[in-house]
Amino acid sequence: MPKPPLPDELQQVLANPNPSIIGTVRPDGSPNTVATWYLWEDGRVLVNMDEGRKRLEYLRHEPRVSLTVLDGDRWYRHITLHGRATLEDDPNLEDIDRIATHYTGRPYSQRDRGRVSGWIEVESWYAWNGGQPWSP
Repeated sequence: MPKPPLPDELQQVLANPNPSIIGTVRPDGSPNTVATWYLWEDGRVLVNMDEGRKRLEYLRHEPRVSLTVLDGDRWYRHITLHGRATLEDDPNLEDIDRIATHYTGRPYSQRDRGRVSGWIEVESWYAWNGGQPWSP
């Protein structure tokens, strides 16, 4: 798999509020996947989780993660990023507000729960374009 940086064309796709699926590793080694919002910033990915989410527990145990981003409605075009997540509290909900605004145009509505941000440092990536590798 290619290493960063990603080609500009792919970074342009990642900059959009696309649907995505994050994959984490459960303590027993099995995979866990769930849809998530993300924000692409300076070659890294920002995700944010409610303090009670199982995937947060999994990331605390094992920071390896993958994120598959679908190119809008063209789900057959996607980019998968592999890396490690570094976690930090989001006490003022600033990160989730930025992500929510990216997707909905408004700050995050639920204000009564703690949030944790995960910065994913991309170690490798792969892109697919409708039956063939996505090349710039």
